[in-house]
Amino acid sequence: MAAYKPVVVQACPKLGERITQDTLYWRGYKTPVQIKEFGAVNKIDFSPVPPYNYAVTASSRIHIYGRYSQEPIKTFSRFRDAAYCATYRDDGRLLAAGSEDGVIRLFDISGKAPLRQFEGHTKPVHIVGFLSDKYRIFSGGDDYSSNLWDIPSATEIISYSEHNDYVRCGCASKVNADVFITGSYDHTVKLFDARTKSSVMTIEHGHPVESVLLFPSGGLLVSAGGRYVKVWDVLKGGQLLVSLKNHHKTVTCLCLNSSGQRLLSGSLDRHVKIYSTTSYKVVHSFNYATSILSLALSPEDETIVVGMTNGVLNVKHRKPEEKNEKSQKKRQPAYRTYVKGKTYMPKQEDFCVSKPVKRVLRKYDKLLRSFQSSKALDAVLEPPIMLHTPEVTVAVMQELHRRGTLRSALAGRDEKQVNLLLTFVARRVIEPRFTPVLVTVADMITDIYQPVVGQSAIVDKQFLKLQEAIGKEIDYQEELLEVLGMMDTLFATFTKKRDTCLEENKSNGLTEIIETNRNY
Repeated sequence: MAAYKPVVVQACPKLGERITQDTLYWRGYKTPVQIKEFGAVNKIDFSPVPPYNYAVTASSRIHIYGRYSQEPIKTFSRFRDAAYCATYRDDGRLLAAGSEDGVIRLFDISGKAPLRQFEGHTKPVHIVGFLSDKYRIFSGGDDYSSNLWDIPSATEIISYSEHNDYVRCGCASKVNADVFITGSYDHTVKLFDARTKSSVMTIEHGHPVESVLLFPSGGLLVSAGGRYVKVWDVLKGGQLLVSLKNHHKTVTCLCLNSSGQRLLSGSLDRHVKIYSTTSYKVVHSFNYATSILSLALSPEDETIVVGMTNGVLNVKHRKPEEKNEKSQKKRQPAYRTYVKGKTYMPKQEDFCVSKPVKRVLRKYDKLLRSFQSSKALDAVLEPPIMLHTPEVTVAVMQELHRRGTLRSALAGRDEKQVNLLLTFVARRVIEPRFTPVLVTVADMITDIYQPVVGQSAIVDKQFLKLQEAIGKEIDYQEELLEVLGMMDTLFATFTKKRDTCLEENKSNGLTEIIETNRNY
């Protein structure tokens, strides 16, 4: 009996991934460390001074973590309900946070009890920040107001009530100590000057604003809301420069790297996108397990911390740079040691011993060897194989068709299995490498299950999807043929013109030669 030959899976060339400097730079992080918090992480803020600890706001607590610690080195828990937006002052000595009860608390990093409490909001305060003069705090709450507070006297300086919905984000200018910005769910971003009694600029984002960010120069403003990240020129009166739509769900947080040349955005679609601030194109992206609520990058991009909706804190540290000095390792054997004897030719009196190589068959090969066609097809219709290696599924279908058992393998299936088959065929039939095999499979499925059409809404829907996919592909092919016809006509016209020009040149040359001979 002849040995069984495994199914030959057609290998297709893959396009190599484009490796850029950004790819190498942002891949230079270690395996992430996962830290479980008590609730969804709504804010992460790094201290601006060494050793660059970071404050994590989750549930009713604020945890201070060291750069490499997996346990909090300090905890502020003097909150009756949820805490929001713990933010460091520029000198790293004070920490301000909002709360569900509408009270803003100011903490000294070296203490535990609040130094000051600012009461004036009637609803939860979700955004708190320091102005660049270090002696004033701005805040925004669900009572639609944006307030300014004096730290030494713990009193309210001014209150703005210009938003028509919750104020959920804000930032302060590092250039002007009187300017701060707030974003609201009323789709607007407002720029306030503490010297005036009303906002000096209003920008319409178009969606509920989840995050705002001001560039260090103070000239560019970034707003995030819905699926959009928009960049505005503040110096030109809030002119829109670019609108980015690279996320599939709501963008929740923004961040700049230490040089200000890269913009990071986190979203509920579990991705962090990194943009170049010159071209505003995505140069890299990170993928996470669940939806992202907060994001922070340490000075010099040494640590990237992401907070998620399930209360998990994801911390990535940069790999240390490789030292140029050669480490003293144990000397390895030379290359010739490994290849020694490979070119040896046995002599006539030598006795050669060959070790048989054991072949490990895949599950579908074992089933095909035992002529279990239906089970072999089931084995390659599992989601991991269909999604990641569809060429294996198609190769088994082709082998079953060659054996003449494809129809029997496709027959006798229930509603769920037929739905799975049709989903795969409808998705992959338009790929040129799979089209010849899957068209045959689609014909057989249609012939086999035509009598039961109309009995299952799910199967009928998949048949309609298959019909739509094939119809679109036929339309594309017709359009391509029309374009090819146009191109052939143009090329033929160019060829005729070129031939005519050559003939004219030849005839002119002969005439000139004849006239020259006559002159002689």
